[in-house]
Amino acid sequence: MRITQRAVALTSLQGLNRNLDAVGKLQQQLTSGKKISAPSDSPTGTNKAMQTRAEQAAVAQQARNISDAKGWLEQGDSTLREMLDTSRRVRDLTVQGLNTGAVSEASQKALSTEVVSLREGLLALANTQVQGRPLFGGVTTGAKAYDADGSWAGQEGPPITRRLSESESVRVDLTGREAFGPDASNLFAIVERIATNLTSTDPTATAALETDLADLDVAMKRMSTAVADIGSRASRVDRAEQLTFDRSLSLTIRLGETENVDLPETIMRLQMQQVGYEAALAATAKAISPTLLDYLR
Repeated sequence: MRITQRAVALTSLQGLNRNLDAVGKLQQQLTSGKKISAPSDSPTGTNKAMQTRAEQAAVAQQARNISDAKGWLEQGDSTLREMLDTSRRVRDLTVQGLNTGAVSEASQKALSTEVVSLREGLLALANTQVQGRPLFGGVTTGAKAYDADGSWAGQEGPPITRRLSESESVRVDLTGREAFGPDASNLFAIVERIATNLTSTDPTATAALETDLADLDVAMKRMSTAVADIGSRASRVDRAEQLTFDRSLSLTIRLGETENVDLPETIMRLQMQQVGYEAALAATAKAISPTLLDYLR
């Protein structure tokens, strides 16, 4: 079989072009910082990168859920603590009112007036909203959890939850009935009775105040339990937040290992490829020296 000069030249050019393509690919990787610019560059790497990005999207959504859950729980915790402080003040005033021998009628009226004002403050706190929804309203679409008369205006329904991970969800709400008791004997009804009994001239008013004081202690204990419950949920959210951050960092590293180039290694490979290409170019130029005889063949 006769090998012509044309065949030798074509074969040499094909080899040179392959070397040049390799140099161009390395230059592109160095410019973009990515090992994978198209799926054909690495089908396996592309598949791994796509899976990693899907996991990153899920983790990002979980991080948003965690942020939202923290907002609900922090608002619930701060509101309940403020209401507990107000309730303690109501209790102090009630104890003062029970000292009938040392408190004048005017003082009793002043105590009642302050208790009425504190009740209004408690109702305002109970109607606190989070993202336009009543914090203690359950699943109601209304603007308030409690009416002015102290009755619950919310709606029972499934708990409001936020997903923290693939396997964990946390409840973020607390209904008014859970926090303050049923309507007939809730915190606001108790405080209202205290305000009334402080100015009552009925001989049984003192006994009624003692009963109100005991009921108020029960209501405050219920709120303290609610604060503890919210605190335990907040601890779960904090742990989930740390785990989500760690996982996000791990996925970022994994994606970088899949897609990003190793800069020192790529520079070295590019220089070696360029040296090899230049050497091949020089060798080919010397090996293929067309003469007049080659054109006459």
